[in-house]
Parts: sequence; C-alpha cells; structure tokens
Amino acid sequence: MRRAVGPARRALLRLCRAGSHSAGRLRSGAKGVNEAMLATASRPRLAPGVRLRFDATRQSWTLLAPERVLMLDDTACEILKRCDGVTDVAAMVEDLAQAYSADRAEIEGDVQALLADLLEKRILMV
Repeated sequence: MRRAVGPARRALLRLCRAGSHSAGRLRSGAKGVNEAMLATASRPRLAPGVRLRFDATRQSWTLLAPERVLMLDDTACEILKRCDGVTDVAAMVEDLAQAYSADRAEIEGDVQALLADLLEKRILMV
C-alpha cells in the first residue's frame, strides 16, 4: 500500500502529529460559540490556566492566558470579576445594572458580546 506523502516527504497524517480528526480545533467556517452556551442561566468561569490579576506597574487589571496578556478596561474587569462559576449571566447583568444605574437591556448586550468573544478565544468556560 502506498501512502500519500506531503511536501516534507512525510506521511500526511504524521505532519504536525495531526490525525484524521484533530482534537481541539474548530472547523473552518463553523461558529465557535453557539447560542445555547450563552444562556442567561449559564455560569461562566475562567478557563484553566487563565488568571485575572492587577498589574501594579501599569496600574490596571490584566487577564493572563497561556501565551497572551489582555489589558482590560473597567467594564470588562467588572464583568470578569463576576465570572466565578457560581454566578449566572442573569445575576451578573442585574448586579451590573444596579451598580451602574443603567438600562438592563444595554448591559445585557454588552455582557453577552464580551462573554461570546472570550468563549470563542477559549479564555472562558461555561
């Protein structure tokens, strides 16, 4: 039996140790986050290896993830402080609406957008 050989003169399935179904990868063109993941009853938390820390040098909050650092603004920091795996999205929105005396619908849209972005980047888990 003759195997397909790639440009590196190695069997294709041995290039980068990829199998026929690479685990942990998103299919091209597929959405990384579906609507069910962001239900108001879901309880987001930081993924393993991700830490929320205050950087004393820069006097700002940072999100430390493997091989990346995200500088947070005040709004993102307040949302991420509530992502503890116990508090659900609806309670986060209600708490932020009371703390900032703002419209609940506007805050819910902002929270959903941030959480969807961080879920897609695998910084948060549900």
